[in-house]
Amino acid sequence: MRRFPWLAAGTVGVIVLLALLAPVLPLANPVRMDVVHRFTAPGAAHPLGRDELGRDELSRLVWGARSSLTVALGASLLAGLIGTVLGVLGGFFRGIVELCTVRTMDIVLCFPPLLLALLVVTVLGPGIGTLIPVLAVLFLPGFTRVAYGGVLAVRAQDYVEAVRALGARPFRIMLRTVLPNAGGPLLVQFSLTVAAGILLESGLSFLGLGVVPPTPSWGLMIGSARATMAQDPGLLLWPCVALTVTVLAMNALCDWLGERADPHRVVRWRRAGMLGTLLPALAPAEDTVLALSGLTIAIETIGGVIHPVRDVALRVRTGETLALVGESGSGKSLTGLALLGLLPDAARIAAGAAWLDGSELFRMDRATRRTLMGSRIAMIFQDPASSLNPVHRIGAQIVEAIRAHQPAGETTGAARARAIALLRKVGIADPERRFRAFPHELSGGMRQRVMIAIAIANGPRLIVADEPTTALDVTIQAQVLDLLRALQRESGLGLLFITHSLPVVAEIAERIAVMYAGEIVEEGPVGEVFAHPRHPYTAALLASAPNEDGPPPLPVPGMVPRPDALPPGCAFAPRCGRALAACAASHPVLAAIAPGRLSRCIRATEI
Repeated sequence: MRRFPWLAAGTVGVIVLLALLAPVLPLANPVRMDVVHRFTAPGAAHPLGRDELGRDELSRLVWGARSSLTVALGASLLAGLIGTVLGVLGGFFRGIVELCTVRTMDIVLCFPPLLLALLVVTVLGPGIGTLIPVLAVLFLPGFTRVAYGGVLAVRAQDYVEAVRALGARPFRIMLRTVLPNAGGPLLVQFSLTVAAGILLESGLSFLGLGVVPPTPSWGLMIGSARATMAQDPGLLLWPCVALTVTVLAMNALCDWLGERADPHRVVRWRRAGMLGTLLPALAPAEDTVLALSGLTIAIETIGGVIHPVRDVALRVRTGETLALVGESGSGKSLTGLALLGLLPDAARIAAGAAWLDGSELFRMDRATRRTLMGSRIAMIFQDPASSLNPVHRIGAQIVEAIRAHQPAGETTGAARARAIALLRKVGIADPERRFRAFPHELSGGMRQRVMIAIAIANGPRLIVADEPTTALDVTIQAQVLDLLRALQRESGLGLLFITHSLPVVAEIAERIAVMYAGEIVEEGPVGEVFAHPRHPYTAALLASAPNEDGPPPLPVPGMVPRPDALPPGCAFAPRCGRALAACAASHPVLAAIAPGRLSRCIRATEI
């Protein structure tokens, strides 16, 4: 049935339709007894014969489907709704919310399901009204744990962080971004739960603790036929066949639906033809978009508190690109994430202040800051393949960015028109068709253009671009850089460009800030820094970059020190060929060495 999903869908549809239409179908009364004609063989009047009390077997089978499916579907839907909510909340918020939602479900798992159901039904009495909530409680832990696992698998993905960067509220993120990615496993869990519900209901009815006679039920029919199976084996065969076919068809259908939830499968079938404490800071000048002062980030570890970013100060002016450069592990990305409030759970801002157009970011409450994210400050992430949600179409994700800060009264159609206009603006051909494409249907360069469209959707004043060209080839990289420069000229937005590629810096940036081991070690205009570096680390980075006409690149010796194992004095001294004894004796400060030039080296004037 997985090879031919229409067979599974048709089988389930027929069973459900028969159960729904049972009251209006031309069937005999399922509870009317005619003991004189019991065990009547199948005939025109009674296609499946009569049971041990002379009741019509076909009528009881159809009405039994109504009872069994009502209990199974009712319990599964109730458990699925509550369990999914608990699992998503626990996985997204963690901490005390996880303890109150997910961990409490472990208590239910300590009890054997059938024994717990027997106990509750014995106390409260049998009947459909009792079975549905009892079975829902038994099925609750399964849905909770599946939803919880699905959320944990995607909550740290780049596309979730990208939606958070837009300023979307947590519950909107959970509903629109996180939950759809757990839809496949939840569908499979639902199919298993419906099947288990039918079997549990049948088992309890078989024991006399389920559906109350004379209401028909497949379990009651099996229990009654057990005593007379020698006289008429068909009475036992028909309800067993109904149970088997229903369970198999539901499993096959939900398995197919789970695969359909993966957009990669959808496209393939279609093509195949199947379908902290903050330091005070002064307000920046009028032409300054971003002024960052004294940013220090702390992370609690088993060995104590470490500071991967220390006393970082940056300034981005209107229409300017500031490149933040350094090796991996130098703290560049953490600095960018701190500006948007997207630090990992273990990290916190220990000190510092950040001014965005005169508003202090770090002192804002969460709700106020969320209104700025995606509207006045936005982020372009490194890998568009992981930053775009794989289960939503491109257009839907751009519309989501627009509607997160949608003006009152703007319709969905207007948001769609704006999204198509944005696709056209970032240079995507045939935007109306691309609007309905999934991320994997686009090339890497087109995906990055979509990320840029999302970033500029609400006219931000500052964009933090975290290595947006790393995964692209040189030709596409140049096109993306040209696009960013054109957008800057058009709107005058500020750009904080995080990268480790010096050629890219030369192409796009006016000023550069070099970062090493969590600190800014040099800052100045790009041309001056490249021509006359005033810190040994900057000189080593330039020497390591390929040069068509110059000598071969020289690797920087050693490695960036871990935040919990920083050397005394200058952090770069162990790797520096110009280090003196004084370099290890005291920690150098970032000082002005010329107009617009800063360096954290005691020998800056000698280099």
